[in-house]
Amino acid sequence: MSERKVLNKYYPPDFDPAKIPKLKLPKDRQYVVRLMAPFNMRCKTCGEYIYKGKKFNARKETVMNQLYMGLPIFRFYIKCTRCLAEITFKTDPENTDYAMEHGATRNFQAEKLIEEEEKRVQQEREDEELNNPMKVLENRTRDSKMEMEVLENLQELKDLNQRQAQVDFESMLGKYRELEKREREREKEEDERETKDMLDRALVKRLRDSDSENEEDASGNSGDVPSQKPSNTYNPTDILTDDKPTEAPGAVTAKKPKLESWEKSVGTLGAGGALGSLVVRKKSTTAASSRTDKKASPCASSVAEHSTPCGDAPKETPSLSLLVAYSDSESNDSE
Repeated sequence: MSERKVLNKYYPPDFDPAKIPKLKLPKDRQYVVRLMAPFNMRCKTCGEYIYKGKKFNARKETVMNQLYMGLPIFRFYIKCTRCLAEITFKTDPENTDYAMEHGATRNFQAEKLIEEEEKRVQQEREDEELNNPMKVLENRTRDSKMEMEVLENLQELKDLNQRQAQVDFESMLGKYRELEKREREREKEEDERETKDMLDRALVKRLRDSDSENEEDASGNSGDVPSQKPSNTYNPTDILTDDKPTEAPGAVTAKKPKLESWEKSVGTLGAGGALGSLVVRKKSTTAASSRTDKKASPCASSVAEHSTPCGDAPKETPSLSLLVAYSDSESNDSE
């Protein structure tokens, strides 16, 4: 089976490579290559940042008359992605890096500067030790002292780690969680107690307000007059007096006692009956003197009108004398 892609070519027996014409190309000719930005840079024209690793279609050429230990140095041309300004940089085989030429500025790189500074210090130290043996001794003493300090610090760190290894972090965290839980429960209880106290105070205030409103309504309905208790008391001696108890409007009247059969014809002895005007209280005078006084005094007719005063006559006519006279008249009629 024949190979699909043939890599070998057929050369005839009379092939002479010296007869192939050579192209005369300039040594500083340029080639188009595809590359990535070797470092972070910033365009001087527009200030655009170009990060490391961005791909470009660049032109490559060989720098004339510059060699480093027989190695050629190449120059690259790229364009800014924003303003299309030309930026050039070249290889630096001495430092195994790239060097910026023009069109942009290389961003700050602390690591590279530190390395350069360390190299410079090391070179200076070697130059000093080369011509001064006492300087060599001083440097060795300083290095040994620094090494001892580093070992002491390392031992302290080891001891600290061992002490921390003996600590039970789980138990510490458990105690902290338990303490935090108790604190939350205490705060919750305090909140509940405060809420309950506030509700109780609000309820008491509402009850007081409702009581005051009821009192105001009651006083408004009664016409702002304090209520009086009805006097339902009944005294048996009230029938012998002409004074009637004053009753307040709306008061409950006492129940009248039941009349006897003999009182229906004669009437009661109280002030409200038909003969009430004839019954008066007895004074020191006798029945006989009262009859004579009645005939003699022109004011006898005023007995029915509760005995108004007239001259030297007594203020009230004896009631028992009239009662005796009434009973005598009944006995005479019966006979």
